[in-house]
Amino acid sequence: MSTLPYTLDPDDPSAVPMGLIVLQTDETIEPEFRSLFIDDKSPLYVSRIPSGAEVNTDTLAQMETDLPAAADLLPKARPYRVVGYGCTSASSVIGSDRVEQMVMQTCNTATVTNPLRAASACARHLGVSKFALLSPYIEEVNTPLRRAFAEQGISMDVFGTFGESEEAKVVRISTDSVVDAAVRLGRDSTVDAVFLSCTNLRTLTAIPRIEAQIGKPVLSSNQSLAWHMKQLNVSQN
Repeated sequence: MSTLPYTLDPDDPSAVPMGLIVLQTDETIEPEFRSLFIDDKSPLYVSRIPSGAEVNTDTLAQMETDLPAAADLLPKARPYRVVGYGCTSASSVIGSDRVEQMVMQTCNTATVTNPLRAASACARHLGVSKFALLSPYIEEVNTPLRRAFAEQGISMDVFGTFGESEEAKVVRISTDSVVDAAVRLGRDSTVDAVFLSCTNLRTLTAIPRIEAQIGKPVLSSNQSLAWHMKQLNVSQN
């Protein structure tokens, strides 16, 4: 065997990596992020966090304990400008500030966001605050979610749910079902936007269809998170 010489390429200082912590049960966020980040040259590194097959407040709260270990699995060669935690409902149960604290215990990142924090920032950017909420969750999960948005100045008095707690079913809810439900909610005259909650709910192709029918902005967990991560990545330059 011969030991051969080599050189090292320098890192591109304009392409600082971003991190993403994805639920073990999530089958949607990575495919949707491939489309949402297709023109972004910053590498996106992904770690997984244990999550229950059923979505309830107990399984969501458990992720607070597991966040440092999941963040610790992201590559460490370079610091991050932003790490995203891909769970809307858990962020409402744990709290955005606490999520950030737990991630920063083991990951060198300037900031941390999640779909709740991201959607709130997106709403402020668009100047909308009265949302119709469409979620797949059971009511014990919907209640803290709506409360958390209210604390950000976003009302969700109009809301509907598919009432499904099993993640394997949530990811397979049809796009037509999402569109039909969101249009029904979004046509309410008291709302000025729609939020499609859950990173595991397939929403990317549904958004333009809904907007075309109701003439109002439509945000989703994944779309909002991707937008906010890009904004934070640029602002940290």
